[in-house]
Formats: sequence, C-alpha cells, structure tokens
Amino acid sequence: MKATEPVTVGRTDVVVTRLGLGLAPIGGMFDAVGDEVAYATVEAAWDLGLRYFDTAPLYGCGLSERRAGAVLAGKPRDAFTVSTKVGRLLVPDGGDRQEFWAEPTDLTPRFDFSAAGVRRSHAESLARLGLDRIDIAHIHDPDDHLAEAVAGAYPALAQLREAGEIGAVSAGMNQAPALVELAHAGDFDCFMLAGRYTLLDQSGLDELLPLAHAKGIAIIAAGVYNSGLLADPTPGAHYDYAPAEQRLLDRATAIRSVCERHGVPLRAAAIQFPLGHPAVASVVVGARDAEQIADNVAMFEWDVPGALWADLKAEGLLPSEVPTP
Repeated sequence: MKATEPVTVGRTDVVVTRLGLGLAPIGGMFDAVGDEVAYATVEAAWDLGLRYFDTAPLYGCGLSERRAGAVLAGKPRDAFTVSTKVGRLLVPDGGDRQEFWAEPTDLTPRFDFSAAGVRRSHAESLARLGLDRIDIAHIHDPDDHLAEAVAGAYPALAQLREAGEIGAVSAGMNQAPALVELAHAGDFDCFMLAGRYTLLDQSGLDELLPLAHAKGIAIIAAGVYNSGLLADPTPGAHYDYAPAEQRLLDRATAIRSVCERHGVPLRAAAIQFPLGHPAVASVVVGARDAEQIADNVAMFEWDVPGALWADLKAEGLLPSEVPTP
C-alpha cells in the first residue's frame, strides 16, 4: 500500500490520502513540542506526500490548529484536505480541561454541541487555521451528549455542508456503539473511529463497520497503536491513555512475536491492519516530529506477508473472520 494513495471519502468529493497525519501531538500532548518542531512535522508530512491533516480545537487548546494553519495556509488550498472537530468551544475557565496538554494557553475547552456552538466553533477554527474552508467536520466525543449532538450539532453541520462550507459531515469517537446510533440518526459521510478497530480491539467490527460499509459511510481509523501499546509493548506502555493492563501487554507481546517471525515490525502490522476492511478509507496516525512521521510512512508501506495474518488467526490473536489486508 502507498501512504500517498488518494481515496474519496464516502459519497463526497472529499479526497484523503490513505495515511493521514493526526495533529494532537503538535498541540503539546503529554510533552511540549514548540512552534518550530510542530511546523517541521507538518512540513515533513507534506514533503512525504501526505495530504490529509486532522486537528481539533481541543488539541493544545487551539495550539494544534494554529500551528497546522501556519504551514498549511501557505500551501495550494486544493492540494490538501483538513479536518477539525466541533463540540468543544475554547473559552476562559472552560470546564472540560484535560491535564495532558503540556503547553497551556489562556483558553480551555467547554462542551457545546448546540447548533449555535457548532457554528461558532467552525468560524473560530477557520480563524485559527487561517483557511477559507474545512473539508471534514467531526462531532467530537459526544459520548454523554448524543441527544444534543443529534438535535443541534448534526443539523448545523448538515446546513454547512449544504452551503458548501464543509465537504463532509462526520463524528469522531473512541467507541463504536454511539457511532452506530449516529449512523441511524443522520446522513453522515464518514466517521473517525479511534482505538476500536486495531490489532488489540476489533469491537468496531461487531456492528459499526458492516453498517458503515452498507450505508457508504467511510471509516477513518485512528488510534491504531492504542496509545502506544502496539508501537512498543513494554511495561509501562499506555493503552487508551492509561498504563496497560497485564493481559493487554501480554497479548501485544504475543502479536509482536508473530510479527518478528516474519521480519515485520509490530508497528507495520498495526498501522496496516484496519485497511483490510472495505469500510476503512484512511488511517490517521499522530506524530510529534519529522522522524516519527517518516517512520509512520515507512511502516505503512512495509511489505507485510499474508502468512503473518494467517498466523495471528491460527494462534488466536485475531478472530478468524476478521478481514486483513
């Protein structure tokens, strides 16, 4: 597979590359990054041919959007695709603070899935990015706000899509069941599914992926390393932003052993696995510097033999019915 291969998102005219750059790390996730390293990371992705960039107001409380825009605003606008998110406004003393953003700003997030909040979020994201449009707008983590998201956020985004101000309506979550509810509630073009269709967790396959495929909703797979456990399964590694339980560490270690027998880095198997399902259009992986994005591209394009997937299934490390690349 080529990381730079273009693919159309669902039934829209929006095009993404098979591998996209997730921009949470350049917002100072866990550790400070700084402007210059952040700019260099986005430039490195561009130089490698990636043309899909995903950010959010939440990421560094606006830092990610501003840093991404500082680079992307200087590129030909029709040459790349950018997605951002709605559902959190950045305000003084917001109540949705997350402690792992290492570079504090004077604003903090506050949940707001109302139609007015979504329109304000969209306008403020455009200003931070310095762009004239956003290609994909994700409703961000509406886990405890589904009713408001359906009644407020979705209609507002549908109106923006109808007006041509965004190209695709989406939702991004760390769980699959709520995305199933949203798929039945509205006309969504794509979903960003984080951490729920990976080598360690295929719960997205239970209902969401078959439904999305049937309805023409593209899946953008994120969190494919499950917060790092599938990148480097060593004691202390994180799974879903917390230290991994021993059973998960043991399973990731067993998967790595199979990969090593075939001369394949675990990271390569992890980053390629989601694209075995026909509903998955793209994989988005974060990087905090140019070296990491270069590694992501190399892992995405590593030659993974079919025998590796067969062995994972034979050893009970993947269900037999799971489609593989």
